[in-house]
Amino acid sequence: MKRKEMISKLKVTPNTYDFIIIGGGATGIGIALEASARGYSVALLEKSDFTKSTSSKATKLVHGGVRYLAQGNIGLVREAVVERGLLLKNAPHITKTQSFVIPTHGLYDEILYTIGLTFYDLLAGRLSLGRSKRLSKTKTLERISLINPDKISAGVLYYDGQFDDSRLAVNTLQSAVELGAVVANYCAVEGLLKDANGKITGVKAFDEEGKESFEIKGKQVVNATGVFADDVLQM
Repeated sequence: MKRKEMISKLKVTPNTYDFIIIGGGATGIGIALEASARGYSVALLEKSDFTKSTSSKATKLVHGGVRYLAQGNIGLVREAVVERGLLLKNAPHITKTQSFVIPTHGLYDEILYTIGLTFYDLLAGRLSLGRSKRLSKTKTLERISLINPDKISAGVLYYDGQFDDSRLAVNTLQSAVELGAVVANYCAVEGLLKDANGKITGVKAFDEEGKESFEIKGKQVVNATGVFADDVLQM
């Protein structure tokens, strides 16, 4: 469905959407897919292009949160490495396994990182991307040729994921639309609609291309931008 058709549907459909999502970044798009997959009616509005702002500045890495392992947050790491593995399994056309080498500075570092990253692999179970291992100083220097050889003792190899964030966003949007979501970019939210009791009942939107304001009714208005005006939106 083209943007013009999406806008027309938003303007003429009298139905009240289950969810109106403000912001077409990674969070908003993810919510749109999740809600539409569960059978809810969804309208997603983005004032610029999809994933233009914060989501366009991603590292392009699908990491399992290895830094949280050092903090002892094992539950979060377990969830992250499983989700990482599922993404690489379900979207092989836009993801790949990426290797990393951590230089070590003595025997203590070698033991610490080798054991820690091996545990990181084990948390992923059958979705592990590869087994971490210690590399000799020579092999570490072959992989990281610009590092000062006098500063390292060896290295530890481990694996995480990499992905094309823009294509993933587009593919996710396509899936949401196939499930019934109505999505429109260059459609800014100018304000919230409220009833006599102050309850949010929808949004006032502005079509940047058509230069026209219109209203959309919704049971829940979700702010997926984190920077919306001075109202606290319902989640």
